[in-house]
Amino acid sequence: MESEGRTIFHVDVNSAFLSWSALKRLEEDPDAVDLRTIPSGVGGDVKTRHGIITAKSIPAKKYGVQTGEPVVKALQKCPQLVLVPPDFETYRKYSHALMEILSRYSPLLQQVSIDEAYLDVTERVSEKGTSGVVCPQVGCKETSGVIYTQETSGVVCTSGERERAAALAQKIRDQVRAELGFTVNVGISCNKLLAKMASDFEKPDRTHTLYPEEVPAKMWPLPIEALHGCGKSTAQKLQLIGINTIGDAASADRALLQSFLGQSSGAYIWNSANGISKSKVVAEREQAKSVSNERTLSEDIGRENYQADGVPVICMLSRKVAGRLQKSGLVGQTITFQIKSSDFERHSRQMSLTAVTDQSKDIEAAALLLADQLLGGPEGLFAQGVTIRLIGVGVSRLSEKEKTVHQMDLFEWAERNEEEESRRAEAEKAQRADQEAREKAQKAAQAKKARQDKLDAMMGKLNERYGKGTIRKGSSE
Repeated sequence: MESEGRTIFHVDVNSAFLSWSALKRLEEDPDAVDLRTIPSGVGGDVKTRHGIITAKSIPAKKYGVQTGEPVVKALQKCPQLVLVPPDFETYRKYSHALMEILSRYSPLLQQVSIDEAYLDVTERVSEKGTSGVVCPQVGCKETSGVIYTQETSGVVCTSGERERAAALAQKIRDQVRAELGFTVNVGISCNKLLAKMASDFEKPDRTHTLYPEEVPAKMWPLPIEALHGCGKSTAQKLQLIGINTIGDAASADRALLQSFLGQSSGAYIWNSANGISKSKVVAEREQAKSVSNERTLSEDIGRENYQADGVPVICMLSRKVAGRLQKSGLVGQTITFQIKSSDFERHSRQMSLTAVTDQSKDIEAAALLLADQLLGGPEGLFAQGVTIRLIGVGVSRLSEKEKTVHQMDLFEWAERNEEEESRRAEAEKAQRADQEAREKAQKAAQAKKARQDKLDAMMGKLNERYGKGTIRKGSSE
């Protein structure tokens, strides 16, 4: 069965937080320097110069400043770096304005973060009966090295449709720039994965295509870590077996990748490297059944850096979820904490509160408790060697906010979980005692052996000097 041909856009704001902060600054002072034209960054505490960089200007990028790195390190690379604090109220305003413009171009709009969205513009650019390019069918020989399978074959995209798609992308970029004052990249393809990859090509203010027949030239030469969804940890694993580029992964044996990375992760890497994606653009029309936020981490988090790097993310996500609940006039009762491991496996924990809430302190307290249950202890994920590449916090069982919102009684949480915490503490205590006993016995055995070796050496020297049999083990004479 042939795949249905689609035309998908991925629209991504160029340096969103930095651009939006620059616009806010220019609104307040038209004579101010545009942050986008100088080495600048958003993030951290501007006064103490602590925290991490969450966005950077293109001039800052030339100094090697990277998103996600400590502010201190960024300032070492670029001492003249101008720092501004994050302003999420402004960011939400510009994000809403962007989505309003994009919704004019297609009802199939899927916002995936504050600064990016997918658009299915198939109906907008289609023209039945126009002659053009038809991708090879299943079973045909490879063309230009592209591996065409059922998922990528049969995609009909006429030359007229491609021209109209490019013109439509240009119109979107022009309108955003004219009405809102910032720029976007637009990636065009027949599926979401390739559209996303295309939008990440050269920036800013560009339109890029990545149709299936363009994959070998445009995508395969890229380093494996550039593949959407391939985290740092997975990339390092793949490099150990000689897979350094996306093309290497595309030509690798699928079964080998699955045996090395796991069934789901291996299949995802192979499919993505070959441009295969079945994910559809889904417009969210129904009222949200939950409110959640996720953050993909710049570096994997394990037991060693969880307190320093993981806990602040959980607290930040809890505040964002609370803010969205309050803005929507909603309260919720079930808190969810979830992670995605470096092997792309999702794990989660939930708990129901005794009363509804929209307060960040309640959500944060619950999320941290759930995180401890999932990650900590002798049976937690950290003890199994799992590292985290994504953290999520959510609230479900939503309802309209009443005039009086009952606050959470955290003491009831503690009471409810006291027995479990006690069992965990006892198990950890027993484990430590058992470990100490084994170490003590091992040291005693080592000491005994050392004494015996020393005695044997001494006996050997005496027998050598005074004759064999002068001293024997166990002799009382």
